[in-house]
Amino acid sequence: MKNMKNKDTGCLLGLAAGDALGAAVEFMSLEQIKDTYGASGIQDFDRWGDFGAGSYTDDTQMAIATACGLIQSAKKVNKKELWAPVPYVYKEYIKWLKSQEDPSQMRRPGYTCLTALRSGNMGTLNKPINDSKGCGGVMRVAPVGLACDVDYAFNIGVQTAAITHGHPSGYLPSGFLAELIGYMAKDQDLQESIKKARQTLSFYGRHEETMEKVDEALQLAEKKEPIENGIEKLGQGWVGEEALAVSLFCSLIYEDDFSRAVKAAVNHSGDSDSTGAITGAIMGAKLGADAVPKNWVERLENAAYLQGLGEEMFSLFFK
Repeated sequence: MKNMKNKDTGCLLGLAAGDALGAAVEFMSLEQIKDTYGASGIQDFDRWGDFGAGSYTDDTQMAIATACGLIQSAKKVNKKELWAPVPYVYKEYIKWLKSQEDPSQMRRPGYTCLTALRSGNMGTLNKPINDSKGCGGVMRVAPVGLACDVDYAFNIGVQTAAITHGHPSGYLPSGFLAELIGYMAKDQDLQESIKKARQTLSFYGRHEETMEKVDEALQLAEKKEPIENGIEKLGQGWVGEEALAVSLFCSLIYEDDFSRAVKAAVNHSGDSDSTGAITGAIMGAKLGADAVPKNWVERLENAAYLQGLGEEMFSLFFK
């Protein structure tokens, strides 16, 4: 049981650490990253914008909002009701939206998330709010995997992402990641867990684009494609299926090494903070909090709060 608790906190700390590492190099090409940080690319937290080293972006803010919505839903439900967390998550996203009026909390919020939430309507699978397949859904959904039984994690992950992203390649990668995180938190094998989530994905309509990228990541990892080449083939991670695929590839290549997986995931020409966050969530859930480098945790924004949040999720949702 202690190990499972460690995995909940590891997922959240890992997500934030990957986000913070990638924040300094988002929007930079790989060539620019190497020119700035050396041939190995960025290896440690650095300042970005007006924020200090170890500060995270909107990716972690919205993941925290997801976690808080799940927690609130669990506290409010009574024995006569079915657990329906998505409206609670939506309320937390609206709180996050209001927080963006404070300049100190504006951490490069995604345009799609802002416009969708400002509309006053909650996007659903039956009533998509737009046709966006950006990665703003998958980057925030990891807490769903810690809260839900794996049989339901995919569906809740999909619904959570559909609040702001209406294209199947915007919400299906989110369901995939949520189910995968659920398996990782329960000590399942990474490759087998990917295959199980892949099977669930196949039951959803318009899954082909996401499936193609998942399969490409698996194939590249199986033949041990050099990390930079593999990421370049998978894409830059600005859209959901690419962000998921890059993160799966890095996690498979370095599945026993949190630091190397996350560093690989941020050193590319693309959405480095999101791929770093997703990879950090996978690896943190797989390996536990102790795998996140201590010198990162010590400098990570709100690390104690994130650890407490993980412990609270464990106490509410562990079965």
